[in-house]
Amino acid sequence: MIRFTMGLNMLLLLAMVATNILSLYHLSSNLQSKPPAPAAVPDHLLHQLRTIRATINHLTRLQSTTTETTSSAKKSRPTIPSDLLIYTHISPIASSCKDYPELLYQYMNYTPFSLCPSDALLAESLILRGCHPLPRRRCFSRTTSTNPSSLPTSPFGTIPENTVIWSQYSNCKSFTCLARFNSEMGFDMKVEKSRFLEYKSDLDLPISQLLQVSKSAKSVIRLALDIGGGTGTFAAQMRLQNVTVITTTMNLGAPYNEAVALRGLVPLHVPLQQRLPVFDGVVDLVRCGHAVNRWIPVTAMEFLFFDVDRVLRGGGYFWLDHFFSKKVDLEKVFMPLIGKLVYKKVKWAVANKTDSSGLKNGEVYLTALLQKPVSR
Repeated sequence: MIRFTMGLNMLLLLAMVATNILSLYHLSSNLQSKPPAPAAVPDHLLHQLRTIRATINHLTRLQSTTTETTSSAKKSRPTIPSDLLIYTHISPIASSCKDYPELLYQYMNYTPFSLCPSDALLAESLILRGCHPLPRRRCFSRTTSTNPSSLPTSPFGTIPENTVIWSQYSNCKSFTCLARFNSEMGFDMKVEKSRFLEYKSDLDLPISQLLQVSKSAKSVIRLALDIGGGTGTFAAQMRLQNVTVITTTMNLGAPYNEAVALRGLVPLHVPLQQRLPVFDGVVDLVRCGHAVNRWIPVTAMEFLFFDVDRVLRGGGYFWLDHFFSKKVDLEKVFMPLIGKLVYKKVKWAVANKTDSSGLKNGEVYLTALLQKPVSR
């Protein structure tokens, strides 16, 4: 817009100079003529003068219209929330947030020191788009009107339902409903109680076998990270083995983080593209479940895998649990990618993905347990 305005002004200046030159030419012609009567202005000069004047009038109107359009565009821009302006002076904003200004402005458009808006879905949408961590806000979080008098002592007990704000979820308004809706979502504790314990195929790695492998290698597992861990069932089973597991999970249409917390476990509300919020070399095991699959861009997955390497201690384990991709991609893309870590293959099992999507796309499952070198 600035370049256009400068060019417009230059055209106006040239037009004015041309008009003056033509006028001087006509005046000098009159002075040199002997007859006192003024000579008639040649038709071609009159035509040029009229053309220049018309051009000046047109450019003037165009400049006026452009200025009005620019002013109107500026007026139509949403106003930056005051608390967002304040926050930018005390803490940086994630770079991806700038790509979604309307969502960010909507999230930060609230009344300070009052009740926070009911916008959990908006926050989730921003986080999934890479706008994470979200800016802090100066408002009071919403809570339920009732609290349970007691919580289950077992991570596989019935999850209390009156501690969740169900209004922000559209499909179900209780854990019972979610369990009936789809038992694979992780909310049916009767189903979850047997997960990670049974060996049904080569793709399975029961916890007893995992712990036996680490014991044989004289590599103790006491602290683990479960990436995309859903409702935290792996963490629950490992807790019974005196192993602490931190679960990263998102609330994709259901209260996954609330479920993890109500089971007495630790949820981390972070997306897959977020740097793991754990210090270097302090974790004994990192597990990646179904959330890590072929839908993640290869470059993003490469950064994820090397972030896993960062947090794992020497001799620690990286468990890819039922990772799925097209068979040809596993051989040509993901196996070389995994190979870049130069980890020892403790377990490597591949089998066909037999559901409708797997049969249609020629997909396979991979379960791999890899051990990081003790020293480098």
